[in-house]
Amino acid sequence: MSTTTIRLPDDLKARIAAAAERTGKSTHSLILEAISEKADLEERRLEFSDQADARMARIAATGKTVAWPDMRRYLEDRAAGKPSPRPKGTKMRG
Repeated sequence: MSTTTIRLPDDLKARIAAAAERTGKSTHSLILEAISEKADLEERRLEFSDQADARMARIAATGKTVAWPDMRRYLEDRAAGKPSPRPKGTKMRG
């Protein structure tokens, strides 16, 4: 484990201390948890963006998409626990 120093404005430091006390955690623990949550969020955001880029590249390469009504029906069936075949992509009109 390494040490990093951060400078906190007094009002933020007081807010963190109050939040830590309310949750029964140490200030250090609360700060680590907050930093970890933010890092997780940014990693998920990057993964989402990469996945969107890959899907857009696939659409550009194949010209195929799934119509929203077909996808919605599929997702609603799946959410309801009903078996549902995956909708097939079709060439975009244009």
